[in-house]
Order: sequence, then structure tokens, then C-alpha cells
Amino acid sequence: MTDQLTDSQQRPELSRRHLIAAMGTGALAMATNPALAQAPPGPIGPPSTITSPPRDFSRNGAPTTYFTDPDILAIDPVFNNYAQPNSAIQRLWTGALWAEGPAWNAQGRYLVWSDIPNNRQLRWLEDDGRVSIFRTPSGNSNGNSFDFQGRQLSCEHLNRRVVRYELDGSATVLADSFEGKKLNSPNDIVAHPDGSYWFTDPPYGGQLYEGAPDAAGGPSNPSGRLNPRLGQLAGIGTAKRELPTNCYRIDPSGRIDRVVTEEQVPDPNGLCFSPDFKKLYVVSTGKGPGDTGPGGKGDLHVFDVGADNKLGNQKLFSDCMLDGVKCGPDGVRSDVDGNLWVSSNAGRAVGYSGVQVFNPAGKLIGRIRLPEVCGNICFGGPKRNRLFMAASQSIYAVYVNTQGAGPG
Repeated sequence: MTDQLTDSQQRPELSRRHLIAAMGTGALAMATNPALAQAPPGPIGPPSTITSPPRDFSRNGAPTTYFTDPDILAIDPVFNNYAQPNSAIQRLWTGALWAEGPAWNAQGRYLVWSDIPNNRQLRWLEDDGRVSIFRTPSGNSNGNSFDFQGRQLSCEHLNRRVVRYELDGSATVLADSFEGKKLNSPNDIVAHPDGSYWFTDPPYGGQLYEGAPDAAGGPSNPSGRLNPRLGQLAGIGTAKRELPTNCYRIDPSGRIDRVVTEEQVPDPNGLCFSPDFKKLYVVSTGKGPGDTGPGGKGDLHVFDVGADNKLGNQKLFSDCMLDGVKCGPDGVRSDVDGNLWVSSNAGRAVGYSGVQVFNPAGKLIGRIRLPEVCGNICFGGPKRNRLFMAASQSIYAVYVNTQGAGPG
């Protein structure tokens, strides 16, 4: 019994001796190597698009446990009123060659978008997150939207036309020419409450990757070395670019009017109305195939919409420059307060692709960073408070503290 007590009393003594010895050894090591005296560097913040290693947006990536997503940035404190603090950016799907034209169907509660080079449209179902092919071939469709009656509108590069999918499943060609000349490659489209549709017609479909080049001698195939009929259905590949890059309005009667000329906004791309439909915003993107002039400058313009649907008082809304980086705009949508949410394609400038958010006066108030260049966006979800972003090969989404204005 005595031996046991002695042994029990000695164990703390031995433990203290070992601890003191270890401390002495550590102190000596730190004295001889000061670097060991410093704590190993830890992460300076949560992983984001710009950290090293960058944030993993895949399903295998760690969840974002921070109250504010590290890739949602308030440039002006007012943006905090529109960002949803406990909502994280999610990559819903990846696998496109070039994702474009996201549009939300409120009745069906699904997102539809174009995969232009793959000549198909895809659909994401909100109830289970399933993605399936919606339409193939799609005419290399680009922009999609829904009108006030819930009918899908699509701009087809390959067929150089605008179509509407009726509620009974049939399709109606809304526009394929202007003043007897074939359209270039309709790009984006929005609906107006008066029953009209407004769309842009740049030349980006006149290339192999997103449609078909002009027939031999056309502006995008002047030498005739390209064969635009390869891989196409009969009748495709015989058209040549005939029109400047304009914006048009399709009247409910079917009449087509030119509302913005190439001289006003070269290479027009995305467009949207303000919530009261008194302003029209038009994106001018970069030089397209077959352009003989300088092409677009990657900026955003705004017009006043008159009672007679005539546009006036054109102004440069934003040059989309940030920190000396051109955040090339493409798609644009407005929220109910008139803020503009604009997709950003900054090329290899990591951290600048995604979405820029401007107030109605044209001041940048917020940003959303994505690891891929962003081509287009839309608001959706049952409450229209979820921002969907078509970015290169993927679809991303994040909840916001506002609602999108207008359908689709």
C-alpha cells in the first residue's frame, strides 16, 4: 500500500520534470532559430475566388459558413441593403461550352438557358435540382426570356431569327428580316407590357463556334475558305450579313421598327427596361465577326423611352471600368428599385468577372465575384429574389434582398 502511494505521488513529479525539460528544449531551439518562435501563418480570410488556393465551388468544396459570402462585395454601404447576408453563392451545374441566356419560368418553376456551341437549351428544376436537355437543336440560341403571358422568347444565332414558343407547344417566328434583309444573329430580347418585344442584333452568330459564318464573300467569310454548310441542316450556310448592328422593336401588329442604330450603340448585346419602362438600357460589347468599323467599346448606354416608343436623350451609363480593368458587360437586368445588375467578362483578370451592380445614377455599389467569366444573368425563384448567373461553362445562383423587375 505504501509503495502504491509513493508511486502515485511520484507521477506528478515526473510529469512536471518532463514538462520543464521540454520547455527548456523548446526555448533553446527558439533561441537558435527565431523563425520557430513565430506562429505558423494561418488563412487571412475565408477562401474566395482570389485566394490561393481559390475557393472550391464544386459539390466537393467546403460549405461557406461565413455570415457574408466572401465573394459578395459592397462597394458602397447601400449595397448591404440588397445583399442577403447568410446566402452563399452556389454552383448549381457545370458542363456547358458557353452558357448564355438564363430565363426563369415562374409557372413551371424552372430555369432555362442556352449552351450556344452545343446547339441546345437546358433546364434546371427547382424542386430537385435536376438538369436536362430542354431543346435540341436550338438554332444555336443565345438570349431567352418570358413575356407577360409566360411564353418563352428565344434569339437564334444559326437561323438569324427571333422565335416565340406558344403555350400549346408550337413555335412562331417573330422576326427574321428587316426591310427585306436577313437579320445578323439576334442576341437578347425583353418584353414590354404593351405587347411589344425589343431585341438586339449583333453579328456574334456569324462564326463557327456559335452559329454559322456567312456564305462565301460575306463579311465574316470574305475569302470563302470556310464552308458554313458543314454539319448543318439543309438550307443553312447560304446567308450573308446584310444589316448593320441595330436594336429593333416588334410591334404587337408584327411590324418591326429600328429603335437604336449601329452609330448610336455598335454591337448591341444585352438590354433591359427600368421598372417603370421609361428607360431602356443597352449594352455595347466588343467588335464582332465581320465588323468593318471599330465595334463596341464594352460599355452600357441608357435611353429615355417616349410615349411614342421613340428613344431619346442617350447617355453613357457606365464604361464598366474598375481598377483599370475592363469588366466587359454582356447581359443586364434591373431590380424593382432600378438598380442595374450587369454581367462581367474580365477575361484573365481574376476577381473581376461576375456581376457588377449599379444604382440608377450609374454608380457602382456592389460586386459578385465568380471564378468564370459571366455572360448573362436573370432573377428567378418563386419570389424572384434569386440571381441566376450563366458563367462560361456553369450556372451559379445566390439569393438577394430584392426582386427582379419584369418577367423572365
